[in-house]
Amino acid sequence: MNKMTNTTPKAVILLSGGLDSAVSIAAALKEGIHFELALTFNYGQKAFEKEFASSKRLAEFYNIDHKCIKLDWLKEITTTSLVSDEEIPDIDTTSLDNKTITQESMKNVWIPNRNGLFINIAAAYADSYGYDYIVIGANKEEAATFSDNSEKFIKDTNETLKTSTNHDIKVIAPLINYDKQEIIKKALELKVPLQYINSCYSSVQGHCGKCESCSRLKRALKNNGCDTIIKELFS
Repeated sequence: MNKMTNTTPKAVILLSGGLDSAVSIAAALKEGIHFELALTFNYGQKAFEKEFASSKRLAEFYNIDHKCIKLDWLKEITTTSLVSDEEIPDIDTTSLDNKTITQESMKNVWIPNRNGLFINIAAAYADSYGYDYIVIGANKEEAATFSDNSEKFIKDTNETLKTSTNHDIKVIAPLINYDKQEIIKKALELKVPLQYINSCYSSVQGHCGKCESCSRLKRALKNNGCDTIIKELFS
C-alpha cells in the first residue's frame, strides 16, 4: 500500500462517521499512513447532524483536522429518500441477502455520483497540498449493491486521477475485500471506538435499527458477539 518514499505517506479520508470510514482510518494508520485531513459532506441528508457529530468525534479521537463541505445543490437534483420527504426503506436482517429487495432499496437511497463527486473534491485538496492518498470506506458487501463501492470503481477512478491531478494521487479502500462481519472483526482488533460511529440513514436520534445500513451493522455486530455495543448503539 505504501509508496516507496522517504517520507510518511499523507492522506485525506472521506469521513461519514459510519463503520466503514472509521475502520478505514484505523486500518490505514496501521499501514503507516498519516491523515492530514478528514472531509465530511453536507448535501442535505436527513442524517447529517448525526454524521457530522460522529465524524467530529472520530477525527478528534484520531487527531485529524476535520472539515465539512456543503453541497446544497446536490439535494436539489435528486428525490432520493435520504434527502426528501419520502420514507427511507426498512430492511430487516433476514432480507439483506435478497438481491431484489436490496436493489430496490439502493434505488431509493442513491445519490447521483456521490462517491465520484466526493473523491474529486478530496482530490483537489490532495493535489493542492501534496497528499498521496484519498481513503474511502468502500467494501465488498456494499459493492454487491452499490457500484461506487466496487473495486472496479476504485481502479477506474485512479486511472482518471492520473491525468486530472498534477500529483501521484491514489484512492485506496483498505476494506475493499471485507464484508461487514469482517469489518467489525477488524474494528475490534484495531480498537476502533465503535461507540462513536453513526451508520443510520434516518434523522432519528441514534440508530433507527430498521434501515438497510442499520441492519447490516446490527447483523455484523451480532455475528461478532458484540451485544454490549448493540445495546449502546441501538437503545
